[in-house]
Amino acid sequence: MNKLKTMLSAVALCAGMTAFAHAAPETIKFSHVVAENTPKGQMALKFRDLVAERIGDKYVVEVYPNSQLFGDGKEMEALLLGDIQFIAPSLSKFSKYTKKLQVYDLPFLFKDMEAVDRFQQSEAGQALLESVKSKGLVGLGYLHNGLKQLSANDPLRVPSDADGKKFRIMSSDVLAAQFEAVDAVPLKKPFSEVFTLLQTRAIDGQENTWSNIYSKKFFEVQPYITESNHGVLDYMVTTSTEFWMTLPDADREVLQKALAESVAHGNAIANDKVMKDRKSIMESGRSEIITLSDAERQQWVEVMKPVWSQFQNEIGAEIIEAAVASNQ
Repeated sequence: MNKLKTMLSAVALCAGMTAFAHAAPETIKFSHVVAENTPKGQMALKFRDLVAERIGDKYVVEVYPNSQLFGDGKEMEALLLGDIQFIAPSLSKFSKYTKKLQVYDLPFLFKDMEAVDRFQQSEAGQALLESVKSKGLVGLGYLHNGLKQLSANDPLRVPSDADGKKFRIMSSDVLAAQFEAVDAVPLKKPFSEVFTLLQTRAIDGQENTWSNIYSKKFFEVQPYITESNHGVLDYMVTTSTEFWMTLPDADREVLQKALAESVAHGNAIANDKVMKDRKSIMESGRSEIITLSDAERQQWVEVMKPVWSQFQNEIGAEIIEAAVASNQ
């Protein structure tokens, strides 16, 4: 009898352990390549906290910033393989999966971030979130970083100042064409390598937002920053179809709402940080901020704008027209 009781107790214990194991929250990994004090970094942390607050008994979000898990050249592949569940790559990174999102790389397309936001919230902008669906990806929302500036070892005032200089770019054919238009040499390099490339003068310059220039300390190794506002650097929060569609409907709804609130939080930070980070760079005395005259800026526009027609067939004329209309 005692032996039977012992066996039943053991079975009950194992059953209890199994139930406990099944009750453990599922880990969701959010990987990104920038610092935690950036809009993207703060958005990811907000998402982690909201999930913990609302559905923490089922899911735990782990955030990995600064390319801790995967660099920007590997994170998309890792997402599709199921090694991570959320990423927020720059829109340039999607050219392998759809050519339509190249619209965001066209130089001098948007006059300001308000125009970018109007386009992204429009029917055309929202449809672009679906443009990667056939590749097993789910676009869940746009996250702002801001407009891009040009930094370099030498002053850049007119397009001829960039002649022959090497600039790091993201993996984007449009951005390559943009720099080739001013007779510069574009080099596709991972974001995690940019500081070292600048510090060692392996490259002459790069393009980025005030947030990234400040948080990654590029201003400490670049004497000049031209306030060009020539392009937009935004992200698309992305997951895989395989992960997203296997979630229970109720859980997916909670996660999607938390993500939408987190993106709004990140965008508010992005808008606030633009001038703060610019001011911090200026006050550091490490970089001189060059303000272009209207005539100087127009030279850059005239030289780079032909890139639009170069990629019009790949992107779609109607998408470019919708983006231009957002400037009104």
